[in-house]
Amino acid sequence: MTSLKKLAAALAFASLAAGSALAAPVTYNVDGSHTFPRFSYSHFGLSTQLSSFSNTTGKVVFDAEAKTGSVDIVIDMKSVNTGSALFNGHIQGEDFLDTAKFPTATFKSTKVVFEGDKPKAIEGELTIKGVTKPVTLTVTSFQAMPHPMMKKPALGANAFTTVKRTEFNAGKYAPYVGDEVRIDIAIEAVAP
Repeated sequence: MTSLKKLAAALAFASLAAGSALAAPVTYNVDGSHTFPRFSYSHFGLSTQLSSFSNTTGKVVFDAEAKTGSVDIVIDMKSVNTGSALFNGHIQGEDFLDTAKFPTATFKSTKVVFEGDKPKAIEGELTIKGVTKPVTLTVTSFQAMPHPMMKKPALGANAFTTVKRTEFNAGKYAPYVGDEVRIDIAIEAVAP
């Protein structure tokens, strides 16, 4: 083989290897200082109450080229913030979150549905109080880009779903206090 042919073959191999490296899935660690699950529900029809959790961990895997991904989230249920220290304790009780027995809730994706280059829905299993139910998160915004400050690959999204709290054994006062609970999550994750 001539030197020119060897060089062409080497360049072709190198470009194939580089292409497959670019297409590899990237694993991102959830940024707990910018990831906040929130939940809202009707309070006796008088108002919509908003609460959040301040401690969330997990991993997101995203492969833009293959249009695949996965999400694995753990929420510290003891980090609930209702806006009232007294009610934080009340909602952690046995009738609601029962954080003494079930200190965490989890979401594990089973499928990421894409529209074009971006996820539009994430199907998965939500576990609260030891009860696992299928849910679909509707993605309302998604961005993957280098983090402006950390200079590492990063992604962010907003998504929501609605569940019935009675299905998770947390239905005290339903239907007066709304059974339907909307869960919203703002998530950011950064590659190591």
